[in-house]
Amino acid sequence: MSDKKEKKDHPITKERLHPRNKHRERYDFNTLVSTSPELAQYVSMNIYNDQSIDFFDPAAVTTLNEALLKHYYDIQEWKIPEGYLCPPIPGRADYIHHIAELLSTSNKGKIPTGKNIKCLDIGVGANCVYPIIGVKEYGWSFVGADVDQVSINSAQQIVDNNKVLEGLVDLRLQTNPLDIFYGIIGQNERFDLTICNPPFHASAEEAASGALRKLSNLQHKKVTKPILNFGGQKNELWCEGGEAAFVKEMIYESKKFSTSCLWFSTLISKQTNLQKAYDQLEVLAPFDVRTIPMGQGNKSSRLIAWTFHSKEAQANWRKERWG
Repeated sequence: MSDKKEKKDHPITKERLHPRNKHRERYDFNTLVSTSPELAQYVSMNIYNDQSIDFFDPAAVTTLNEALLKHYYDIQEWKIPEGYLCPPIPGRADYIHHIAELLSTSNKGKIPTGKNIKCLDIGVGANCVYPIIGVKEYGWSFVGADVDQVSINSAQQIVDNNKVLEGLVDLRLQTNPLDIFYGIIGQNERFDLTICNPPFHASAEEAASGALRKLSNLQHKKVTKPILNFGGQKNELWCEGGEAAFVKEMIYESKKFSTSCLWFSTLISKQTNLQKAYDQLEVLAPFDVRTIPMGQGNKSSRLIAWTFHSKEAQANWRKERWG
């Protein structure tokens, strides 16, 4: 008896992804293998008779990312240290496209492009993926900040090894893990936007429990040994107080840097943390707060963005910085 299951009817496009996202269609493994032949060893037919990889194999996931970054973003060399976060590219691309859309609301509906647009990535990680996508898609320049020296070194190596990133990505070590913008944003420095994918969990135990729950759901059976197929170090996966505490501190510090940045933003993974962020923002009274829903597959998340600049101040910012 065959172990194959009836072939699934997959939608032509992943409608929940942003219309400009290059990853709305299913992965074309033949094309990706032609770009990155080393991916071939991980591609096989799954139980639905579709080409795929084993998403529970960290090596397969990393090699897939290498192929995607090479094929779509001209990244010729991309390596990360073992055990560090290997993020799903489609979701990262979605953040960049949605935040570009937001920036257009301060620019008469047109997305500002080019290296004069400066973005601060809080928690750039060893993978440097947000700057890669932002540089390739919109030509923006980036500052990537992280509390982990290994992550900074890894991201710097990626920048140094890829000409497309030359002169467009500056990496900075945050020496005080309790700070977010302090120690990173210079006194007279200006950013058009900030982005962040905050640590999700409040402890290592919570992170491990979350990994077990996710794997059990994916495999439709109880899994007792966590496998971080996308990797992740302590500062990437958890922090004291988890996502809610991290975002609360970010919002608090943003008020101190209200004239240094046009739009602040962060991913909010847990729906329950959204109201907490709203409550904190209400205290600080920004001029505008936006919530942008995002989704990939069965997973839903959202971006929250805020600015302390009035419409008049936004118009002045546009004239002074974007021409």
